[in-house]
Amino acid sequence: MSKEEQERIIIPDENGEEHLFEVLFKFDVDETGYSYITLTPVEQADEEEVEVYAFRYEEDEEETEESDFKLFPIESDEEWDIVEEMLYTLTEENDN
Repeated sequence: MSKEEQERIIIPDENGEEHLFEVLFKFDVDETGYSYITLTPVEQADEEEVEVYAFRYEEDEEETEESDFKLFPIESDEEWDIVEEMLYTLTEENDN
């Protein structure tokens, strides 16, 4: 996927400042029954090491032109372990 096709989202921080993120992966985990999204800040996109943020997300049920979803923090260590393992697997698959 080229950089132009990469999905991007804007997330406001606690101060109301908006930050642009690139979506790395979206995936569902049967063990938890949730969907997850991993993001990286756009300003770090060309750096060798980037910060990766992960959230649980839910799609908005309403039919709108833009796909809307809500982000939730990942709170349990078990959930983090599953997400990290999935991220590692997806990254390995993308590198090959």
